Amino acid sequence: MTHRNLTEATWRETRAAAADSIAVLPIGSQEQHAEHLPMGTDTMLADAVVSRALALLDERAAAGEDVPGLVRLPTLPYGHSPHHLFAAALTLSAPVLGLVLDELLDSLAACGYRRVLVVNGHGGNDEIMRLAVKRFALRADVTAAACSYWTLTDTGEPEDADGPDEGHAELVPGHAGWFETSLMLAAQPSLVRAERARHAPVEPPPLFDKPPYPGLTVERHGEWERVGGATDDAAGADAAHGERLLDRRARGLARAVLAFDAASRPLA
Repeated sequence: MTHRNLTEATWRETRAAAADSIAVLPIGSQEQHAEHLPMGTDTMLADAVVSRALALLDERAAAGEDVPGLVRLPTLPYGHSPHHLFAAALTLSAPVLGLVLDELLDSLAACGYRRVLVVNGHGGNDEIMRLAVKRFALRADVTAAACSYWTLTDTGEPEDADGPDEGHAELVPGHAGWFETSLMLAAQPSLVRAERARHAPVEPPPLFDKPPYPGLTVERHGEWERVGGATDDAAGADAAHGERLLDRRARGLARAVLAFDAASRPLA
């Protein structure tokens, strides 16, 4: 096996693995996902992508390929979600989430880890996570990386261009819509309340998801309430599409880990 779970390791095993391994920290959130998806959707999807990616790397290691040691940390289940408090969320403020990440990363450095990868499952965490990684590399002798799982695929082809969902490419990832619902139907089907999924998009679409000009970031008060907590139509979501989406993200993450390993090895 190329990876171990930190929670299941002893302190000596943890210390022994630190020098040559990459620590992997998944992070998520607890927040509304419309009427049909559970509060922990972002946490569960980050967890599912990381689990599958690590399993793929284990398979490569078993086949004799050069795969780095990986130590998986417990998934952080809370994130920055004040924009979802109109319905329900358990949220950390941006400074607090940044501090939590700072202290977890510093703890890893104190344990001897010099390479860390943070894998995010919630859009509201993205900027905070990336800043935390940048700060970490400034104050410690480490190489750190960060990504949101939906940005990684194992192909340069348009999303699902080979299937009937071709028109959904622009909805990736969205929130509580086709993309996340498909993924949850593959990863946690028993938790999807499919009968409650909205099947009609709200017009006009929210400005935070569809800005009026490319490159603009636009926020308008009350937009999340207006659209009912989802950015797009969940109609057409199914487990088959979700399985393909999940597989592509996991394979993309596995490739990213290998690339990070190659780039972060000590310089000669």
